Amino acid sequence: MADRKQVHIKNRKARHEYALEGSFTAGIVLTGAEVKSVRDARASIGEAYCLFDNDRLIIRGMHISEFKQAGYAEQHPDRDRFLLLKKTELKKLKNKVKDVGYTIVPLELFVSETGYIKLVIAPGKGKKLYDKRQDLKKKDMSREIDRF
Repeated sequence: MADRKQVHIKNRKARHEYALEGSFTAGIVLTGAEVKSVRDARASIGEAYCLFDNDRLIIRGMHISEFKQAGYAEQHPDRDRFLLLKKTELKKLKNKVKDVGYTIVPLELFVSETGYIKLVIAPGKGKKLYDKRQDLKKKDMSREIDRF
């Protein structure tokens, strides 16, 4: 397993757009062709978000490109996919989402050491424009300090 290529697909805008609180690592229900596409790094979580559907957490808007050698199996690149979490984690997330303005944001999609596809998610509240400006000022200040 050491010769396996590590795949880390990140949502770069998430930390800029949302004030995140904690994170959870969830399993994801995929078909065999989707797993092969993710291992080829042919997936995107930039426009994705998570929501609850009958006490099950799903991810919507995640794009996994079709695997060319999949054969006759029908593939849907933008379908909803179930996320696998413990009941206590689901309860925490559900309580957080009930608060006004909170959403569940996918941060990173990766292949674990055991070979499973995992998704890091975090509850977050959308930042206002002035919050984003403050973050950029802090980042610039820390860069200036590091230079000297």
